[in-house]
Amino acid sequence: MVVSGLPRSGTSLMMQMLAAGGVPVLTDGRRGADEDNPEGYFEWEPVLGLAGRPECLAAAEGKAVKVVSPLLRTLPPGWHYRVLFMLRPLAEVVASQLRMRQRRGRGEGDARWLAGRLRQHLRDTLDWVRTQRHITVLPVSYGGLVSGPARWVARVVVFLGEGRVPHPERMARVVRPELHRQRGNGGRCG
Repeated sequence: MVVSGLPRSGTSLMMQMLAAGGVPVLTDGRRGADEDNPEGYFEWEPVLGLAGRPECLAAAEGKAVKVVSPLLRTLPPGWHYRVLFMLRPLAEVVASQLRMRQRRGRGEGDARWLAGRLRQHLRDTLDWVRTQRHITVLPVSYGGLVSGPARWVARVVVFLGEGRVPHPERMARVVRPELHRQRGNGGRCG
């Protein structure tokens, strides 16, 4: 199981939900909770080196692992992946990324440039994913998930398959709508 999407699109929330539902998650805990992600990041650092060490992914078998969209192409083709792909309106992703940069003292950044770059990356990535036989993807609306978690939990459980989520009733409980910050003007996802 892979949780993916643009950085700041809700990937950590989905990982948190899967963990609450009893799905084993692969995370190293190195990047703890902070102001930008009060519930933690749920990352596993070896994912960053998949291109050079694809065999490390064997540790993720039977577990959920977060692989943000820029790294999806490094997934080794020897396995079949069920990918929960988080979609959040691009304006919200950009605002969240820029806010995070400001908090970390990296300057304000150029919203228009970043939006264009992310839009193209997202388009290219989703086009690529659709052509991969070893990847099955469920696009998940971040806004829909936050406003109606029970509906999305049901879809995720069906997508992942019988018995993969031992306690689905626990998943919706971790959604905290007050953490849906940087709300856009209701624009489309991606």
